[in-house]
Amino acid sequence: MARIDNPIIGFSEQDARRLHHPHDDALVVSLWVEYYNMHRVLVDNGSSADILARVFPIGAVTLSVTVGDYPQQITKDVTFLVVDCSSAYNVILEQPTLNSWKAITSTYHLMIKSPTDYGVGELCGNQVVARECYIAMLEMDDHQCIGEQRAVAEPIEELEEVTLDDSRLERMTRIGPLASWPVRPALTAFLRDNRDVFAWSHKDMPGIDHSIIVHRLNVLPPFSPIRQKKRVFTQERDKVIAEEVRKLLEVDFIREVYYPDWLANVIMIKKANEKWRMCVDFTDLNKACPKDSYPLPQINTLVDSIVRHQLLSFMDAFSGYN
Repeated sequence: MARIDNPIIGFSEQDARRLHHPHDDALVVSLWVEYYNMHRVLVDNGSSADILARVFPIGAVTLSVTVGDYPQQITKDVTFLVVDCSSAYNVILEQPTLNSWKAITSTYHLMIKSPTDYGVGELCGNQVVARECYIAMLEMDDHQCIGEQRAVAEPIEELEEVTLDDSRLERMTRIGPLASWPVRPALTAFLRDNRDVFAWSHKDMPGIDHSIIVHRLNVLPPFSPIRQKKRVFTQERDKVIAEEVRKLLEVDFIREVYYPDWLANVIMIKKANEKWRMCVDFTDLNKACPKDSYPLPQINTLVDSIVRHQLLSFMDAFSGYN
């Protein structure tokens, strides 16, 4: 192939058409590091150190990194600082590597461009993964290994546990201390009488009867169905996904389909209590469905009637103490 000397690097609106705008997402890419496809690589050109996260022992390591697609690609050795900390990112690339690549970054286009022997190489950021990392960072106790830990909010008052079902003591809720003592037993009795609105498992959340509402996706005709590329999860996340899917199948929340037109990956996010929350990446589907700014009147009427009934019952419970 013909070699190109001093290629001109530039960005245009064409480079940004693949993104969902407006956005303030970080530039998160994937790189080949020592023949391993490393995901969740944060590109930060505001620091002077490259960091490889979640690796022990602490020290430095030099690895071969390949960026871009053949033939417009660069392969160079990069020396990483190895740190042992909680981070949503596996690798953080800073100024040293970007300068050695002669790379130009654009946060608007979420793209890196660098000169190669055969033209301008491109490395596109993954907007979905960037948002996953942002949510994961919010769920962590310490956002980065360097810096102060996030302060945990403490309740301003001690909560009292209230058992809602004497036959099943594990079913309880919590209420705050109230100034007037007659209010407490009335509130407890009200919660016990309405314990059917609480849910402790998937089985406690039956679906809405089809005679009340049926929801269908309003997909725009010009959009073609999208099947997202299958993601690979760790063994721990695979077990959690399998268990959550089993629970949903048992209560008929979901069903297996053999010829799916739309296929979306699940997203696993660790909560503050170290448990996993399973979400679904509906980014592609949301783009194909127009936003409905008008609520369904029958649902509002149903909710209003339920709230009004519950509120009147609650007021009647306190009428004797006025």
